[in-house]
Amino acid sequence: MAAIGKSLRQLSSVASGHIALRASLTLLFLSWPCPSLGKKKLYIGALFPMSGGWPGGQACLPSAQMALDLVNNRTDILPDYELELIYYDSMCDPGESTKLLYDLLYTEPIKTVLMPGCSSVSTLVAEAARMWNLIVLSYGSSSPALSNRNRFPTFFRTHPSATLHNPTRVRLFQKWKWTKIATIQQTTEVFTSTLDDLEQRVKEAGIEISVRQSFLTDPAVAVKNLKRQDARIIVGLFYETEARKVFCEVFKEKLYGKKYVWFLIGWYADNWFKIKDPSINCTIENMTEAVEGHVTTEIVMLNPETVRGASNLTSQEFLGALMNRLGGKNPEETGGFQEAPLAYDAVWALALALNKTVAPLKAKGRRLEDFNYNNHDITAEIYRALNTSSFEGVSGHVVFDAQGSRMAMTLIEQLQGGSYKKIGYYDSSQKNLSWFGNDVWIGNSQPYLNNMTAVGCMMALAAVFPLGIDGHHIHRSQFPVVCQFRLWLLGLGFSLAYGSMFTKIWWVHNLFTKKEEKKEKRKHLEPWKLYATVGVLLAIDVLSLMIWQIVDPLHITVEKFTREAPKGDLDVLIQPLLEHCTSEKMNTWLGVVYGYKGLLLLLGIFLAYETKSVSTEKINDHRAVGMAIYNVAVLCMITAPVTMILTSQQDASFAFAALAIVFSVYITLVVLFVPKMRRLITRGEWQSEQQDTLKTGSSTNNNDEEKSRQLERENRELQKIIQEKEQRVSELRNQLVERQALRNRRRPSSGTNQNHSNSSPPSSQPDPKSLLPPPGYPNPTSDNHSSLPPSFSNSSNLYQADSKISRNHCHNSQIPLLYK
Repeated sequence: MAAIGKSLRQLSSVASGHIALRASLTLLFLSWPCPSLGKKKLYIGALFPMSGGWPGGQACLPSAQMALDLVNNRTDILPDYELELIYYDSMCDPGESTKLLYDLLYTEPIKTVLMPGCSSVSTLVAEAARMWNLIVLSYGSSSPALSNRNRFPTFFRTHPSATLHNPTRVRLFQKWKWTKIATIQQTTEVFTSTLDDLEQRVKEAGIEISVRQSFLTDPAVAVKNLKRQDARIIVGLFYETEARKVFCEVFKEKLYGKKYVWFLIGWYADNWFKIKDPSINCTIENMTEAVEGHVTTEIVMLNPETVRGASNLTSQEFLGALMNRLGGKNPEETGGFQEAPLAYDAVWALALALNKTVAPLKAKGRRLEDFNYNNHDITAEIYRALNTSSFEGVSGHVVFDAQGSRMAMTLIEQLQGGSYKKIGYYDSSQKNLSWFGNDVWIGNSQPYLNNMTAVGCMMALAAVFPLGIDGHHIHRSQFPVVCQFRLWLLGLGFSLAYGSMFTKIWWVHNLFTKKEEKKEKRKHLEPWKLYATVGVLLAIDVLSLMIWQIVDPLHITVEKFTREAPKGDLDVLIQPLLEHCTSEKMNTWLGVVYGYKGLLLLLGIFLAYETKSVSTEKINDHRAVGMAIYNVAVLCMITAPVTMILTSQQDASFAFAALAIVFSVYITLVVLFVPKMRRLITRGEWQSEQQDTLKTGSSTNNNDEEKSRQLERENRELQKIIQEKEQRVSELRNQLVERQALRNRRRPSSGTNQNHSNSSPPSSQPDPKSLLPPPGYPNPTSDNHSSLPPSFSNSSNLYQADSKISRNHCHNSQIPLLYK
């Protein structure tokens, strides 16, 4: 089944107000009935589970119908055709679905595509569909087994595989340094295959599954075994109905609290533990107490960006329109509400794919309405079109991988106080785990360092005011205090603002440009190291300024210029005076400060250049920091010598210094903080840097050094595997030589039976024909990189009468293959 982010909690704000109104008007306009005279109908056979383990059809069916209405009224998509949905209630039951599939296939009209939901139902449909030459597009199936292209050659799904949860779980185990876990699962194929994948992943990560329990309908014994074997970190894989049974037993066994952590699937309804269930004897209060604190992982399947995709609806407008379609039903009590965007995008993926096939089929003299269950060409074109699909949907970007599945980010939530709270996201493609308080991206940019930068910038701006004060504004005796104030504000402001940015770049460089051995040891960066680095830079400034003020304090000096005669007939001369803040060895102190700061600026530029293509989840805004460092360095290196030259021209000196400070501060603040503000206002809470850099061309894919290290590491691992295999081959060869020698020694003793032995084959090699797959099935050695499904390569024999396998024509050598 499926999962998207807990959009339900946002629904109250979405379904009300101008967004819902706008969505309703848009939907009303687009779905206004128009004459379909002359349009040819294409039929979709669908199975929507309205009840059972996952009643997803309750929301997915209205969502699919809403998409069909919009598609059929578009003039640019299938203008000569009308899509019609023929659907049944599968009850998420494979047995019931078998009968319904028979009805769909053997009753008119001919169905062009099948759309099932539920993994168990989709497995049945997808495996049988190849025999009828049908494409299968599922909106709610997460079983990892469905990713097998040889077994399901014509299967696609808008929901990612359930194994996408496992990298997130393993990353969390590593994050919290857990080395032993336990599992409990419902014995269905989707959960068994998911758990097998998890077992392999945790083994690679050095984590042990100490307890593995399963149950069919009653979890009581399995939960007791978890308690008996002292399981603490527990991964639960079961449907929502069974989840209530499990946690009722968990409450009875007291297998909850601070000593235990439960990991569950995130696609249950938000109030799943509060729903009255006659199959359990626990109260809502008992269930609420037992489930408190558990962690869930679920696929993010609602587009967080306010963009209009192929359907011309934003994700928020879609939710508002769906609520209107549901007639005010409570989303928490409507099965499949979270998966509704997947069903909506599945219809759009199909419509766009069918639209893409019209021109190629016309070139071959074919039409979509010519499709029948023996027509391979039309099926092949539909397969190609779906395989190359790429569009923006309400569930995000829709594109299928080589196995017909989608990839997405994973949302991590925890039940706190009876409601789910977002605690992080994991991008398995980038291996990026993001935590957040109010915002993931901001949390990963080290907000305390950002605060230090902001404080330093404000101190630098404040220094502009004392730079413009002279004896005309204050008493002469107070002028030395103003001199000190200028120096300390500029010095400490620079140390805080530039020092915090320099610290980020320093640690990014330190972690990701060192040798592999050192990087692995130091990859876990503690925040206190960042703060300590800024503290060291600040302490150096404070110490140097204190020494300067104690040894050679600043005082006021007056520079006299040539006397000037005023305009007019006056018998006076004007003596121009200029007050300076100086000390006895002013040039020496300035040389030390400028030298130290200049080295920091040059080093910062070098480090920013070195780390421009590095990406890390620890400090994810270091590219913006690099840009700010370039800005500060250039302005400082220009301003310092110019102001020393213009010392005697107070107006020009002040204007140049003040403008340099203002520009450097504002550019720094804009570069660092405007992107974060933009995310908070327009993009929601979760947008990660990796996705933005993909759009701007600064993707982590450009990180050649990181890729090189990864390839080297994989190469070393593969070399070890090859050495082990070669050693094993050598051992097997020696065993064969020994056996051959033993046979040779035994042959003279079996001379009486030589005539009989000669009649048998001299080698134990099987007949090559016996290795062929059954007629009509794809050859295992065929090329799997083709854009066509494997079964199409020999589909010409698929429906020939002489190639059908019957009980009387089954060759002995083919029998083992029939049961693989």
